Amino acid sequence: MNNMIKIATIGGGSSYTPELVEGFIKRYHELPLRELWLVDVEEGKEKLEIVGNLAKRMFQKAGLPVEVHLTLDRRKALAGADFVTTQFRVGLLEARAKDERIPLKYGVLGQETNGPGGLFKALRTIPVILDIVKDMKELCPEAWLVNFTNPAGMVTEAVLRYSDLRKVVGLCNVPIGMEMGIAKLLNVGHSRVRIDFAGLNHMVYGLDVYVDGVSVKEQVIEFLTNPENSSFVKNVQGQGWEPEFIRALGLFPCPYHNYYYKTREMVEKDTKNAETVGTRAEVVKKLEDDLFELYKDPNLSIKPPQLEKRGGAYYSDAAVRLISSIYNDKCDIQPVNTMNNGSIASIPDDSAVEVSCMITKEGPKPLVMGDLPVPVRGLVQQIKSFERVACEAAVTGDYNLAVLALTINPLVASDTIAKKIVNEMIEAHKDYLPQFFKKK
Repeated sequence: MNNMIKIATIGGGSSYTPELVEGFIKRYHELPLRELWLVDVEEGKEKLEIVGNLAKRMFQKAGLPVEVHLTLDRRKALAGADFVTTQFRVGLLEARAKDERIPLKYGVLGQETNGPGGLFKALRTIPVILDIVKDMKELCPEAWLVNFTNPAGMVTEAVLRYSDLRKVVGLCNVPIGMEMGIAKLLNVGHSRVRIDFAGLNHMVYGLDVYVDGVSVKEQVIEFLTNPENSSFVKNVQGQGWEPEFIRALGLFPCPYHNYYYKTREMVEKDTKNAETVGTRAEVVKKLEDDLFELYKDPNLSIKPPQLEKRGGAYYSDAAVRLISSIYNDKCDIQPVNTMNNGSIASIPDDSAVEVSCMITKEGPKPLVMGDLPVPVRGLVQQIKSFERVACEAAVTGDYNLAVLALTINPLVASDTIAKKIVNEMIEAHKDYLPQFFKKK
């Protein structure tokens, strides 16, 4: 790599982009960014220009000589890039709203990355990410792909399994959010806290937690028995764990575990929300409209604090920290989605997992976590089976596999209901699922 870096961000018109820009500004001293290319599709053109102009003002205010390029031509942006970050949403928030509303009609959770919503987001997203990977192999064969697009675990799984790109890392803000939340509970700085993470994206557990290298696991478990302390992520608010459950589990669940361990309560809550304030996608749509009004202000040259309500807090810390650690061969420990390679004994070696890794210039080296504890092993394996079958359905356009994947998922657990949901959702999303409508 040369000394000045080119980064292409696909989905550059996202409301998260100012987060990313703030991260590049904070770490410019160790990550000498020369060009940031923000790419979007025709439907996102207006947002791309608004966000792109804010990005330019942010770099200017920081006094940094970073060129910001805005384009709808992905290939132009990819040519010669050192890192490619992906943060796009196929079908925009309208598609997410369908993912959330349709399953609720069947008494099944509607959520962006879990259950039917996670399946259909994967079916729409995986063919696009594999197309991007093809372009990367041709135009920037040495580049790293850092994917933040949900469902991040399945996207990483698909790239590892259905392409020969190995320089891919999936990233999520949930583990860093858990670290920050626990640091706050313990009243210590984030840099002093480290959690051993193992599992899958949005199905990851903290196995142990250390402050200055000393385990404080029992103390944190006790903190988590208080319902006030149980959620670390803005977009998932549970009702708090039963103290007996959390003490016996002896691990730190992530906020998304509410969907699996409190399924009934979460379905009721989401059904009520859908009827009153709207689904999460509809709430986010209003938030985003307000954010883009703020972004338009020519006097705004910082990331507005309102962005934190969007649910992507710490994204820039996670994304830019990872890029800097690869670029600078830092060998620090971070939780990312990567190939298992023996890290978790109960998951196949060639599958994507979310696990604590040492980050080097050759990419993430997963720490050996051994077997997952018995109480969580089966659930993680079941979700991995769902992910594997879902990825195959996305690549092949096989309707039968889509029904199978959804039936395997513990949030559905009925082949009849799975089939009804798949039928309705395939029809609702058919513009973004060409692989299921190929002429036989």
